[in-house]
Amino acid sequence: MRFEGTNNYVATDDLQVAVNAAIVLERPLLVKGEPGTGKTVLAHEVANALGVPLIEWHIKSTTKAQQGLYEYDAVSRLRDSQLGDERVHDISNYIRQGKLWQAFTADDRPILLIDEIDKADIEFPNDLLQELDRMEFHVYETGETIKAAQRPIVFITSNNEKELPDAFLRRCFFHYIKFPEADTMREIVDVHFPKIKGKLINQALNIFYEIRDVPGLKKKPSTSELLDWIKLLLNEDVPEEVLRERDPRKLIPPMHGALLKNEQDVMLFERLAFMARRDGR
Repeated sequence: MRFEGTNNYVATDDLQVAVNAAIVLERPLLVKGEPGTGKTVLAHEVANALGVPLIEWHIKSTTKAQQGLYEYDAVSRLRDSQLGDERVHDISNYIRQGKLWQAFTADDRPILLIDEIDKADIEFPNDLLQELDRMEFHVYETGETIKAAQRPIVFITSNNEKELPDAFLRRCFFHYIKFPEADTMREIVDVHFPKIKGKLINQALNIFYEIRDVPGLKKKPSTSELLDWIKLLLNEDVPEEVLRERDPRKLIPPMHGALLKNEQDVMLFERLAFMARRDGR
C-alpha cells in the first residue's frame, strides 16, 4: 500500500512520505494545518487511491470517546421490558456499534478518519490511548472483547484549537500541512478548473495572496475559499481586466464574500480604501 497522490488531490512529496510512513509504522497519522487546507479530504483521497473503505468519525464538542467504541441504550431496553418485548432478553440488541468497532471488524482493512479531534474535551485523546494502541476494547455489558483482525489506517485531523496530550502525540506520526505556495496552489486550481485562462488565474492568485498578507486580517482566506471565489468569477464571467485593475479606491475584490468571512475584515478593507482615496486627493 503506497499513496502517490490522485488526479483530484495535489499531495506534496513530504505529505506522501508522511502518509506512507504512517501506513508502514501502523501508527495514526495526525494531520494539522489551517482550516481549508485539505486535511479531511486527504483521508478520502487516500481511501480512493488505495481502494479501501473509509469510516468517518466527525468529532464535536460534546463527543465522548466511549461513543467511538459503543453505546448501550438502556432507555430503549427499559421501555421494551415494560412492553413485554422479547428482545430485552438479549442485551446485544441494545448495543450500538461505534466507529472504532466498525473499523476493527471491517472485512477489508479500512481507513478510520477521526476528524477535528481538538473540538472535543481535553481528555478525549487520552481516553482513546489504549484502544488505538492495542486495537481492542472490552464490552462490559456482554463480556466480549472486540479486537481488530487487522489494524485500520487511522487519520486524525486537528485545527490546533487545543493542545493534544504528550502521551497521545507519542503514539502518532505527525505532519503539518503548510499553506500552499503559489506554484502548488496553481496546480490545485488546475485540478478543479482545468480550462481556466492563464491570465485570469494569475490575477486571482495575486489578489488572493495579497489579501492573506494584509496586516490585521482576522481570518485569512483558505484554499477552499479560493476555489469558491474562482468558481464565482467564472460563473459571473468576470473579465481578467477587472481583477488586473489596481485602483486603490477599489481594494475589495469582486465577490469578496467568498474570501472575507467576517465584518471586521470587510471593514478593514473599507478603511484601507478610504485612506487610499484620501491620500490620492
